[in-house]
Amino acid sequence: MEANIKKNIEETLYAYENALNTSSTEKVLPLYTQNGIFMPQGANSAEGQEQLKKSYDFVFKTLQLNVKFTIEEITLINENYAIARTLSKGTQQINTERRITPEENRELFVMENENGKWKIARYMFNKMK
Repeated sequence: MEANIKKNIEETLYAYENALNTSSTEKVLPLYTQNGIFMPQGANSAEGQEQLKKSYDFVFKTLQLNVKFTIEEITLINENYAIARTLSKGTQQINTERRITPEENRELFVMENENGKWKIARYMFNKMK
C-alpha cells in the first residue's frame, strides 16, 4: 500500500480518537463522508450528516470517553476504498452516574477517499467482553 494513503487513513483514525476523547461532535462530523453511516452497538444506525450529528450529540451528552486506538490493519481495496480494523481501550464515564468503567471495543471502519481526503464511510464497533 502506498505509504501516503496509509498515513492519511491513520491521521483520520487518530483524529476520530481525539474527537471521541474531547466529546466533540464538531470534530467528528468532518471525518465522515457526506453519506457516512455510524452503526453503534445496541442502537439504530445514523445515516448522513444530520443523523450523525444527532447520534454523536447524544453519545457525548451521555458519556465521556478516554480511549486509545491501536490500529491493527489497514487494507486498501482500490483507490477509493479501504478497510481499517482497530482496538480501543480505556475508560468511559456515564455522565448521569459519574461512574467510570473500563471500555474496550474492536472497530471496523470502511474508509472512502472523498475529494482527496480519506474519511469514514461506515463505522461499526462491538465489545470484546
